[in-house]
Amino acid sequence: MVLKCLKLPCERGIRLRMEEEADIEGIQYKTLRTFQHGVRVDGIAWSPETRLDSLPPVIKFCTSAADMKIRLFTSDLQDKNEYKVLEGHSDFINGLVFDPKEGQEIASVSDDHTCRIWNLEGMQTAHFVLHSPGMSVCWHPEETFKLMVAEKNGTIRFYDLLTQQAILSLESEQMPLMSAHWCLKNTFKVGAVAGNDWLIWDITRSSYPQDKRPVHMDQACLFRWSTINENLFATTGYPGKIASQFQIHHLGHPQPVLIGSVAVGSGLSWHRTLPLCAIGGDHKLLFWVTEM
Repeated sequence: MVLKCLKLPCERGIRLRMEEEADIEGIQYKTLRTFQHGVRVDGIAWSPETRLDSLPPVIKFCTSAADMKIRLFTSDLQDKNEYKVLEGHSDFINGLVFDPKEGQEIASVSDDHTCRIWNLEGMQTAHFVLHSPGMSVCWHPEETFKLMVAEKNGTIRFYDLLTQQAILSLESEQMPLMSAHWCLKNTFKVGAVAGNDWLIWDITRSSYPQDKRPVHMDQACLFRWSTINENLFATTGYPGKIASQFQIHHLGHPQPVLIGSVAVGSGLSWHRTLPLCAIGGDHKLLFWVTEM
């Protein structure tokens, strides 16, 4: 497996195209460095320490892999190219994330019914036993002692990392819950996909969803909030089929505002400052821009 670190100029050559067969010309990128990984990559998380506008630049990210290990990569795109292996999970890792402030810890969840917190030396600093496979993990963007963990059985729990105790839980009332995400623009909002539906909670009002709608007939797989709009989010159908459905939704609209089709779709992320959404396809990266 080869990982390429790319710099994509988002200001040119990208337009919203609803036609699935349309080719978008003009996207350019520069390969900064190729990382040899050696085993299938299942997930990637970027450290907030990553900077391309510093001297020297800093590239830091971690991966979850098919061998149930986490790898932490660090590079200055010159002489420093290091990686550490973090071992401890006994089954596939479904989610991982850096703490958003300092980037000094990594949280991961796995089919082995655990959530684990690691420091950058590879040591575990906390360990939570779950009631079912852990599917997603999110850190509060400001209060980094708060962690959200979503389980496949439909329960989402919030943990206080100082006391290492659960402080709040949400219930989807349906299974399997495949993905959940904490809204960074409004941390009272949590979104998830379970079964064929997307679900939205307001954690100040109820432990049960405030809104839900059917979204993917072949089972929903991923949910991600936009990083710049608290009403905008994306979902995907189950990957591995000939074409997996990709949708962008707005809470003010009864129907999806964008529907796409992705061959072997996997992975889903939003640009940090633009309404730009990306998903992995069959040897491709596909981008959508929406204006709300």
